[in-house]
Amino acid sequence: MSEGKHGEILSGVHFWQGDVACAEGAIAAGCRFFAGYPITPASEIAEHMAKRLPKVGGVCIQMEDEIASISAVIGASWGGLKAMTATSGPGFSLMQENIGYACMTETPCVIVDVQRVGPSTGQATKAAQGDVMQARWGTHGDHEVIVLSPNSPQEMFDLTIKAFNLSEIYRVPVIVLADEIVGHMWEKVYVPPPEEIVIQNRRKPSHFSEPVFGGISDVEVPPMPQIGNGFNLLITGSTHNEYGYRKTVDPEVHRKLVIRIVNKIRKNANKIIDVEVQNMEDADIGVISYGCTSRSVYDAVILAEEKGIKVGHIRLRTIWPFPEKIVRELAKRVDFILVPEMNLGQLVYEVERVVGCEAHVKAISKIGGGEMITPEEILSEIRKLLER
Repeated sequence: MSEGKHGEILSGVHFWQGDVACAEGAIAAGCRFFAGYPITPASEIAEHMAKRLPKVGGVCIQMEDEIASISAVIGASWGGLKAMTATSGPGFSLMQENIGYACMTETPCVIVDVQRVGPSTGQATKAAQGDVMQARWGTHGDHEVIVLSPNSPQEMFDLTIKAFNLSEIYRVPVIVLADEIVGHMWEKVYVPPPEEIVIQNRRKPSHFSEPVFGGISDVEVPPMPQIGNGFNLLITGSTHNEYGYRKTVDPEVHRKLVIRIVNKIRKNANKIIDVEVQNMEDADIGVISYGCTSRSVYDAVILAEEKGIKVGHIRLRTIWPFPEKIVRELAKRVDFILVPEMNLGQLVYEVERVVGCEAHVKAISKIGGGEMITPEEILSEIRKLLER
């Protein structure tokens, strides 16, 4: 294990908790501002950032609540810093209004949600996957966000870097949707040398008169200036034109703005979407998973193969935008698709929407107590469906 330049990147092999790996991924990506409020099971991210950020020239602030935290992150981003916050379900709910503000003002930032059992306070120390739809639709109005789903401490590191890169490229909030199991899991994490880590930075204006809230095409991501560098900046969550001026009664200005901030994600979805695929070619049955439940699916695939059953498995590293094309391809090959989730059914409805009549979709649900869906439970459902 060795430290990178100025101790910023801890290159080498580590035994890290998922939350710690997330914090280190943020630092490796260039994050130099963190604002948050303690909440189980995400508090270790804030604790680690408090120890590490000052050593690399960054700032870590504990705010009075989650609303203030996301507000500070947005301000820091416009001040030129890569910025992040971390929370769990109740805090994520409080952040939704300003996540919408970040979408409307095209502010790059990263929000880590380490999910726990809800609703409300729920079971604060137990794992769940109940924030899937909140991550996509939690804030009001037409908008797009990017949501990534790690299933290991290694991916807590890797996907946090990717979250910052995507946020910078598309000027959009990116959510790392983890869960208590992955956040508190300890595993080996490899941190490459700094020169091997790909880092993306926001595009800056080439001149002072360049519009920073518009573009020639409806998919263009405009440049982002920094407050304090001489730009006459107007930043508002109200409908605005390409220069930031409020135009709240002009329907054409609103359509142009919102369609562009939606299309810059939708029309680049193929560049953003990341999935892991197993046994697609000769599958007898399909499984679509994400986050911690995917680890049970890995074992279920092995158990099924021992019994002569080929399971086609799609594991979503990117939940939103939803990988419609690859899911449709699976549906054309199998009669049944299982969707295991630690909730009463959320992503399963998106799978049903995309699949249509191509295949029968069935949820495997479990809630309460942070209990994992086991490989044996998944195998049992597979056998029941194939025996129909």
